[in-house]
Amino acid sequence: MSLVAIVGRPNVGKSTLFNRLVGMRQAIVDPTAGVTRDRHYGRCEWCGREFSVVDTGGYTTNSEDVFESAIREQVQIAINEADVVLFMVEAATGVTDYDAEVADVLRRAKKPVVLCVNKVDSGEKMFDAYQFYSLGLGEIYSISAANGSGTGDLLDEIVKVLPDEPEVEDPHKDLPRIAIVGKPNVGKSSITNALLGEERNIVTPVAGTTRDSIETYYNKFGHEFMLVDTAGIRRKAKVHEDLEFYSVMRSIRAIEHSDVCVMMIDATTGMEAQDMNIFNLILKNRKGCVLVVNKWDLFIKDSNTLRDYEKSLRERIAPFTDVPIIFTSVLKMQRISDVLDAVARVYENYSRKISTARLNEELLPIIEETPPPSTKGKYIKIKYITQLPTRFPSFAFFCNLPQYIKDPYKRFLENQLRSRFDLTGCPIQIFCRQK
Repeated sequence: MSLVAIVGRPNVGKSTLFNRLVGMRQAIVDPTAGVTRDRHYGRCEWCGREFSVVDTGGYTTNSEDVFESAIREQVQIAINEADVVLFMVEAATGVTDYDAEVADVLRRAKKPVVLCVNKVDSGEKMFDAYQFYSLGLGEIYSISAANGSGTGDLLDEIVKVLPDEPEVEDPHKDLPRIAIVGKPNVGKSSITNALLGEERNIVTPVAGTTRDSIETYYNKFGHEFMLVDTAGIRRKAKVHEDLEFYSVMRSIRAIEHSDVCVMMIDATTGMEAQDMNIFNLILKNRKGCVLVVNKWDLFIKDSNTLRDYEKSLRERIAPFTDVPIIFTSVLKMQRISDVLDAVARVYENYSRKISTARLNEELLPIIEETPPPSTKGKYIKIKYITQLPTRFPSFAFFCNLPQYIKDPYKRFLENQLRSRFDLTGCPIQIFCRQK
């Protein structure tokens, strides 16, 4: 599929146009300059032609922003990857030094460039657009990304200059989706970069560098899935900026749309209240889970440290303790492959289907030996069990009096399921239904 990169200086409306092209609020839009920091991908369809769009951070030089050189590098990578570059400028400000610099970079890139002048929402501003011919990049397209005027002509031009390619179906549609989640600054982007073997996401010591959920295709070492790096989830009281709020919402949506969540915690701080909130969010959404304790190299250890740490962690997350826990140091590349193996195993368990015959054969004798306690003199008889056709492991136990089966007995049933079938890392839901 062809790729179109939107580039330009900060705050010209790249993310607004990106959202309009992909048809959803996927990139964060805010009046603050420099909100977009990573490359952010989406899909657009126009006149029967489908192509990918990448939104980049604003291209700047000589600023004091710690992210500036990293953003510039990301923009350069996006230009190298793209088939067509959509260079965005702003009518009201006119041609700036940054615009001239980006135009210079684009001329050297020798890629088809479509020059787009944004914020042209009146006849007067149409005249302001003509000055951009001085950049020497050919025809200009005046648009207003906010209200959509002019975007039709712009898309016509993009489709015209896109390279011809045979139409193929998206091969990644049915792949497992793995979301990397956790508090800010626990190493989520670092582990994504370590797994991919490239600087896919910007990494700095500043908490909250990643603001969007970033999706990447992964196919290495016999593993194939879509990897989603998310913004750090802070507790509500700490979310002051609107921007931060959008990032948290995006992370929550990434959890909702994933199959397995790799939840990262900082070894030096342990499982704090906010980590528990994220863990409960994964449970609530019934997603597979792998716990990764990062920065283990910074933890002072003796012979029993790992065993004691794991024991206290499992006590903290009870009653759902059947979760793989991996101790890593992403910076030192320790046990990264173990994370992949655990994710693969949890996804296999998550999508496992157990036949009704096997469920009844294994569980009915145990239920007969240990039946549900009688209530008000009434005896409860479970007749048969079947797995429900849900995305996650859920089971229906058919009985005569489902309303009398209490939570402790449901936990007993869950433990029996876990001990007989490998469901490690997967939340299980049990329904009691009338026979």
